[in-house]
Formats: sequence, structure tokens, C-alpha cells
Amino acid sequence: MYKRILVAVDGSATSNFALDEAIRIAKESQGVLCLVHVFNPVVFNTDGEFYSYPELLDAMRHGAETVVNTAVAYVKRAGVACEGKLLEIDVSGHRIPEMITEEAKTWLADLIVIGTHGRQGIHRLLIGSVAEGVVRTATTPVLLIRGK
Repeated sequence: MYKRILVAVDGSATSNFALDEAIRIAKESQGVLCLVHVFNPVVFNTDGEFYSYPELLDAMRHGAETVVNTAVAYVKRAGVACEGKLLEIDVSGHRIPEMITEEAKTWLADLIVIGTHGRQGIHRLLIGSVAEGVVRTATTPVLLIRGK
């Protein structure tokens, strides 16, 4: 049975479905959850006069922290032990799926739970899939939860 379950959260409805399933599994196994959100600061042209890049970055980081804190509070209200981690991409070349799978290795997760939007065709090609990237790079079992 899975005791250490890493859950990728992003605040979306699909992510919340995955979180609910992870809570169910953790309750059945008396497990613990590690909720991770990857903050990926986008590089902007900082020479523009129409915004302040440090303020924008702070607002983006605050939003990412809110995603993690909201999910942690939700899990704790459900009576499941958990911790939250905000992972930040600070080196070019790192990608969100690899950050998630590396954290799963570091935290010694038995299972990764992640939501998938089930995109197909051109949408999948243009947007890509974090869930698909996690499946490709993980050495830990991955449970995909499809959104509605």
C-alpha cells in the first residue's frame, strides 16, 4: 500500500480531483501526503516601463504560495497528515515534470498523483502535458486523474 504520496497541485479543478483521490488513498493506508507546486518564473523583457518586474515576480510567487497553502489546509481539514512544498525553477533548462519527479525521489515517495486535462491533438502539441512528462521521467508509480 502507498504510504508516501506526492501530489502535484496547481489549484485547477483537475488538480483538486487528483488531490481528493490522494486523500482517499492516504486515509486507507494511513499515509502522508507531500503537496508540491512548481513555480516557474517567466523571463520577461525587464526594460519595459509599463510594469515592475520585481513586483510582478513577487505577485506570481505569492499566487504559487497560495496554491500550496490552500491545498495543505484542505488536506489537514480532511484529517490527513501532509506537508507542502513550493519548488522554484531557477536554472534554465529545468522543466516542471522533472522538478516533480526529482522531488518524488528526494522525498522517497511511493506514488505520484497528478491530474491530467486529457488534451489531444493540436492542444496537446501546443500546450504540452505536465502529466505526460511526469509519466515519462518518473521512477515512482504515477496515478493520473483525468478532469471532467
